[in-house]
Amino acid sequence: MNNSVGNTGRVLWAGLRALLVLTLVCGVLYPLAVTGISQVAFPGKANGSEIKDAGGKVVGSELIGQRYDLPLKDGEETPAPDLRWFQPRPSNGLGTNSVNTQYALVLSGATNRSGDNADLIQWVKDAKAAVVKDNSTADYKVKPSDVPADAVTSSGSGLDPHISPEYAKLQAHRVAERNKLDVATVEKLVADHTDDRILGFVGEPRVNVLKLNIALKALVAKG
Repeated sequence: MNNSVGNTGRVLWAGLRALLVLTLVCGVLYPLAVTGISQVAFPGKANGSEIKDAGGKVVGSELIGQRYDLPLKDGEETPAPDLRWFQPRPSNGLGTNSVNTQYALVLSGATNRSGDNADLIQWVKDAKAAVVKDNSTADYKVKPSDVPADAVTSSGSGLDPHISPEYAKLQAHRVAERNKLDVATVEKLVADHTDDRILGFVGEPRVNVLKLNIALKALVAKG
């Protein structure tokens, strides 16, 4: 009986020591080491890839898309886009925060609708019509065939921070007109903020909308 109690005590003590050591190593030392290395090696990415405006204020993340809308009016369920700015990809079908309405959550996810789904088809048609209407100006008419796919479809996450150079260029005439800028100047702004494929072959050329709009804001302020 005594031997059994003693053996049980030794096993429990050994388990407790293992728990304490593993908690210290895996729960304290390892996270501190990884955090320290990441802060030294790539602090920007470790801190969320923050983007700052000309005044040094953090205005978003390089990895998460934002919307550029007008204030919501009475009776509106969805705010209208602020057409002074370059617009991101649409993010239909992600729902709303119905769990705790005190907070506005960032919702991520795909619509999970198939290519022949009636709702998805209608969203694409409505989005294309809106792109044609919103981006046509007095001296520049957008044709439905000019609208790229990323202008009317959301990404898998719904939070893609990038648009294609084609979609950015399509918006350049409208942005120039709304901000009283020369079209060539805005097109150069787009070209300057177009990132090539990673390593020359991975992915597609892309434009970060937040960075582009920060540069646009600075350009408007100068004018």
